[in-house]
Amino acid sequence: MQRLARNGGTAGLLRWLAGRAGGWAGIARSDGTVLSASGAAPSRPPTAPADVPDAPDVPRLIAEGVRALTERGALAYSHDTGAHTVLLFPLPGPHAPHGEDRGAAPLLAVVTPRPVAPGLATLLADVLMPLSLCREAEAVERKRRRVDLAESRGREAVLHLLMTGQLSIAHQVAGALRPRLPDPVLVCVVECPGDSRDEVARVCAEVDGGRSWIVRCPVYARHLILVMPDGGTATDEAVAALVDRCVVGVSERVPLADTATGYRQAFHALAVAREVPGRHVRFGAAPEPALVVGHAGRQWAEALLTPLLTHVPRRAQDPGSQELAATAASWLAFSSHATDHLKVHRNTLAARLRLIGELLGLDLHRLADQAALDLALRIRATPAPVCTPDPDHANDHASGQHDGGAAPGHANGAAHDLDEVLRRPAVQEWAARQLALVAGAAEETLRTWLRCEGRLGPTAAELGISVPGARKRLTRLETVLQRSLLRPPSARYDLWLALRARGSAAAEATS
Repeated sequence: MQRLARNGGTAGLLRWLAGRAGGWAGIARSDGTVLSASGAAPSRPPTAPADVPDAPDVPRLIAEGVRALTERGALAYSHDTGAHTVLLFPLPGPHAPHGEDRGAAPLLAVVTPRPVAPGLATLLADVLMPLSLCREAEAVERKRRRVDLAESRGREAVLHLLMTGQLSIAHQVAGALRPRLPDPVLVCVVECPGDSRDEVARVCAEVDGGRSWIVRCPVYARHLILVMPDGGTATDEAVAALVDRCVVGVSERVPLADTATGYRQAFHALAVAREVPGRHVRFGAAPEPALVVGHAGRQWAEALLTPLLTHVPRRAQDPGSQELAATAASWLAFSSHATDHLKVHRNTLAARLRLIGELLGLDLHRLADQAALDLALRIRATPAPVCTPDPDHANDHASGQHDGGAAPGHANGAAHDLDEVLRRPAVQEWAARQLALVAGAAEETLRTWLRCEGRLGPTAAELGISVPGARKRLTRLETVLQRSLLRPPSARYDLWLALRARGSAAAEATS
């Protein structure tokens, strides 16, 4: 009994009892409902008379026995039903304190063929305490798991708030958890081997000393996301060294409000880390496009997003502007995995995307419109003071000229304004840095892939190679660019913008 209680728990003890009784053993409530059981209900013994039924009605017999226990105030109950005997013992423990109604306690019920094996009743009396302790220990473990799940979901909610720029609410929700949210931060994405994410999370917590926020990624089942304070223990390097086949990508130092930017950087670094021996890469210095668009870019983004941000739903249950903006950002970052991130059905996601496209006048099946919307949302999420100053802003005001003059929500006007933004000197410098390492066949592969809306099949057909060949070329490009291309969040929007900026500047120069 002791060995089974330690190793097999309630299920192990019930299987053993069913074997010793040659019948059925289980735990039941006082109304006869079976809570757990092992062994099928016993059939009629071969030597029983023909008029004896094949199997007893276990719930009915238990309910009758409970009534008898309650009426007589007995500590146990035994009842012969022809070919079988029913034995009932209330389990000790907090369910049935001394002096109270014992019929309210869960019951150990055994149905065994007659005659009852010698010593079986004594054996059942002896097993009551180990069985009760096992059930209590299992109940505590279930509560612990619920608490762990609640904490995990709470941390996931805080991360979601940070990713959508709702910093004050994130601090409020995080107040009940530990540690406090650091600022500034490094964002780290850890890709765990196999199903070891829980174990890797424990290693991270031990190495870090509880200073970082550790969140199980809601999108990728093998990923952990760490929001780490800048400075101190190099948790990311230690984890990569301690855990075999663990891959780690780390962002630059970013303000807490830019956690979404840090996550994208860490994800791009992770794509590179898979191809290097040390399995650990920190994101290289590369400015966000939202930081270099200046005042003109902010005006353009405001004009494009106004129909979305001012949308008022017709019904209370329909998504509002904030929820639609968060949906768009999640889908642009995670593609179809946004259903896991947002915890919505794929049909709900599709309906929201249709509404977003209608409000903005964009075709969200086109990479060009996706890139424009992604840039606009990133500009909106970036505080205005950190944007690169626009030397032409004062001149624009003096002359009365403003970018973003197109009617909000019209894709063609927004695209025209976007070209004006992309011709800005700071944006041209950013684009040159993005494409500095891409030339020749690599640039042709990249251009073809983007022209084919980021789809591998059409890209391979246009290049005249196989799909695995196209995938290999793009994987090599990931290493060269130090960005993720094939898995979201992908750098394809930035690369499309960089190529568009280069083409726009060239077209202006020749006109």
